[in-house]
Amino acid sequence: MRTAVPRASIVIPAYNEGEHIVPGLERILSSVSSDAEFSVIVDSADDSTVVPVQGLATRHPRLSVLVNDYGRGPANAIRYGIDHAAAPTVVVTMADGCDDPRQIDELVLLVERGVVIAAASRYMAGGQQVGGTWFKTFLSRLAGRSLHRLTNAGTRDATNSFKAYDAAFVRAVGIDSRAGFEIGLELTAKARRLRLPVAEIPTIWLDRTLGTSNFRVAKWIPKYFRWYRFAFGPRLTIEQLIAKMKRDNTP
Repeated sequence: MRTAVPRASIVIPAYNEGEHIVPGLERILSSVSSDAEFSVIVDSADDSTVVPVQGLATRHPRLSVLVNDYGRGPANAIRYGIDHAAAPTVVVTMADGCDDPRQIDELVLLVERGVVIAAASRYMAGGQQVGGTWFKTFLSRLAGRSLHRLTNAGTRDATNSFKAYDAAFVRAVGIDSRAGFEIGLELTAKARRLRLPVAEIPTIWLDRTLGTSNFRVAKWIPKYFRWYRFAFGPRLTIEQLIAKMKRDNTP
């Protein structure tokens, strides 16, 4: 039974997935038992994802497609989705079917228990990554494990986009990323600087079998490195963090 405010908002950024998005969405919709809204975020009304999602939504009234007007790219789509989420907990998961949707309820529960970020981790005991390029995997694993060991970041997989967030935390600290999928690392780094709790559960990530990935490693490495470095700083108050972001983002 639906309530006025859903327990969780599931944000799914997508770009020209076409019919390829349908099997993954069906798995997500059938796997989540929590009262939730499901929002697929696209950059334009003529994105090939729109029509298949609208068709699926006729059978799943909790599902909708939203057109992002913040700017192109996954970071803006995720920002838009979080800003328009109705629930106190927001889960970001990908449209390509790589994430395990059965874990969404568990991630939501962790946030409800008090963490600001609950991460699905490929690099902790019980986690695994199947497929993907070796270079991308190497960099992601190195960043996640070293950040956990050196800063006690709360997760060994800070770069994974599959995370649940306390929506109030995200809105308080803001999202400064404007390009790629580095938001997961950005928010993990900000939680670390504020010394707020982050938790993780193991996940098995499977490389997509349909469609083409839009992830571009070389293009986004500098953006990831910015947030990796940021995690190593001293403890900040929320006011200090916001002020620092304003200074850092001033041309």
